[in-house]
Amino acid sequence: MTGREQGWAAGLSPTRSSQFLASRSWMRSCLATKHGVQPLQVPLEAPPGAPPQLSLGWGYLSLSHCADACLLGWSQQPIGVDLERSDRAIPSALALIHRFYTQSEQIQLMSLQTEQLRRQVLDRWLLKEAAIKWQRGSLAQDLRSWEVNSTLDSARHLGLNLQVAAQLRSVEKWRLGIVVGEKKNLQDCLLCLA
Repeated sequence: MTGREQGWAAGLSPTRSSQFLASRSWMRSCLATKHGVQPLQVPLEAPPGAPPQLSLGWGYLSLSHCADACLLGWSQQPIGVDLERSDRAIPSALALIHRFYTQSEQIQLMSLQTEQLRRQVLDRWLLKEAAIKWQRGSLAQDLRSWEVNSTLDSARHLGLNLQVAAQLRSVEKWRLGIVVGEKKNLQDCLLCLA
């Protein structure tokens, strides 16, 4: 742990401080293995509440966590990742659809039934949130602007004319959404899950 990270942790609640220090140590360990350096040599800038960043030339990061796991995505190009439990309940799926999904997405989703609807809402949410992290945008401002295509392999921001390649993966009991600028960059992503 760096002195800066320990200082940031000191300003957090005991539980949050422990989580913060563990996640930064874990990120450094993953990245050190990737780059063949010692963990403290990784030029990581990751204050609480801010997206993690590496120094120029070290690649791009995206971080996501849910109740029982943490996901780190790394790429030579900007990347966004999101993580949820694959069995996550979505009791108000219809309300979410009407509030955060585009007209086109609503049309596609409204014909689906119970489990299929839950899965599609979850998958699209994963990709929307990953796209917002890729964009370095705001969940509150950009969630409704990102539209995931019907095959769930790309998304576009309706207001900013941005287009990304997207991929969904399942690992044990989790579902992962990954977004990059171009489809060819999906194969070069490194993912660490803990």
